[in-house]
Amino acid sequence: MARGKPKQDRQRGPELEPYQVILRPLVTEKGMHKATRQNAYAFEVNPAANKAQIRRAVEVLFDVKVVAVNTQNRKGKPRRTRFKRGVTKKWKKAIVKLDPESRIDFF
Repeated sequence: MARGKPKQDRQRGPELEPYQVILRPLVTEKGMHKATRQNAYAFEVNPAANKAQIRRAVEVLFDVKVVAVNTQNRKGKPRRTRFKRGVTKKWKKAIVKLDPESRIDFF
């Protein structure tokens, strides 16, 4: 017996707008290689965003069809300058695979 909302309609965390989900594209050599060979693009995303929100945001902002979304939570690295120690911020990375007919042009 199902209670409450169906599973696909349930939302955890805050409701984010598409422009709040995608923070910036990650334009690197490895990312450009994946974009040309596998049609997969990397983005830095809001740590509170889930895969469904990321999929919807990429489809709305870039007008493309998303096939799959993979996410990684990246840890901050220890850094130091002279006498002070610190840690870089932790962040979330999303690799979005697109439909073969879809493309995103960053340049």
